Amino acid sequence: MSGEVNKETEGEKTSRNKRLKSALGHVGLLAALMVYAAAGGLVFRELEQPAEEARLRALASTVREERAWLLQRLHNLTAGAGADQRVEAALQRYEAALADAVGGGVSVPPPPPGEPPVSRWNLLQAVFFASTVLTTIGYGNIVPVTFWGRVFCILFGLVGIPLTLTVIADMGKLFATAVQLLLARIRDGLPAPLQEVLSSWNSAGGGAGGGLQMAGRRSLTALAAVAFLLLYLAAGAGIFTLWEDEWGFHEGFYFCFITMTTIGFGDLVPRKPKYMLLCTLYILVGLALTSTIIELVRRQYAQSWRQLQALSGPLADALRRIGDRGTGAIDVNALSRMLTVISVPKGFKGGEKGAKERAEWEQAMAVVLRDLARPQHQPPVIVIYESTV
Repeated sequence: MSGEVNKETEGEKTSRNKRLKSALGHVGLLAALMVYAAAGGLVFRELEQPAEEARLRALASTVREERAWLLQRLHNLTAGAGADQRVEAALQRYEAALADAVGGGVSVPPPPPGEPPVSRWNLLQAVFFASTVLTTIGYGNIVPVTFWGRVFCILFGLVGIPLTLTVIADMGKLFATAVQLLLARIRDGLPAPLQEVLSSWNSAGGGAGGGLQMAGRRSLTALAAVAFLLLYLAAGAGIFTLWEDEWGFHEGFYFCFITMTTIGFGDLVPRKPKYMLLCTLYILVGLALTSTIIELVRRQYAQSWRQLQALSGPLADALRRIGDRGTGAIDVNALSRMLTVISVPKGFKGGEKGAKERAEWEQAMAVVLRDLARPQHQPPVIVIYESTV
């Protein structure tokens, strides 16, 4: 008796150790990606921040000089003939210098000569930029401009992008497992009559009409996944509405969608540095969720396309001949092949049960073919089911 208890205890310990090892593997993979992104952000900051500060100082100095020159020239240009043209030319020169400065990141009005410029390559912005490289989003609001910064960006992406894709795929598997467990718990909590309906619906997968029911379940799963994605985007939009003073719900939802699909136009980018790490985590989780849901929808598209191709081939020809029954004969052999392609189950179980299912299916097809071959005034109505096991 004690031996059995010890065996059960050892089995429980082994199972617990396996679960712990699996959890540590998932956490370790995510932690490795976060450490890699943080290290990349540090390197990007060291490579790009000095060059950007020097560029910002030069642009701010140019704006101040052009502004002083403009004010001085205005006193001399406003008198005499052609004053308007001279003033306009001076303004265009100042506007060109101002546009270059703003495009380079200089605030308007520029800081005083003794005040250091505010660099966009601070630590949080650099880590956020590194995460956009790893996730292939690439907003384009800040980019490396130095030679070594660009070289490091290439090497950083070559190593980090496969790691990020691995993490996203791993998180996608976790999401799928979590969804299955959640659905199982919800089903177990339903009343007994509903559970019996679901059980009978699931068990019908191998019989007549099982293909349609399975396709219906796939469609419902895809729709539920898309609805959950929209809910996740809406939650992110609400959060960004609180973080960003100038964003409404529309801007937040638009930014989340453009980000999660890795389109990354860069027209809207978060500007609050203290929220960058949380934004990075939200994006990483969202990418895993979005990739999983897009794959579900893609599979539904592929299944629908295969069904459409099957319907547009032998089935269409057979039905057209049925419609013209009064003027021509039905090619029973072609129709038999068509029914085999469209209606035959993808596979039968082995043993006596599988043999019985195959015999029932063949008998049903024989009845249909005999009915079609018999001359009639009215064409029969055929209901074809795809069944899968």
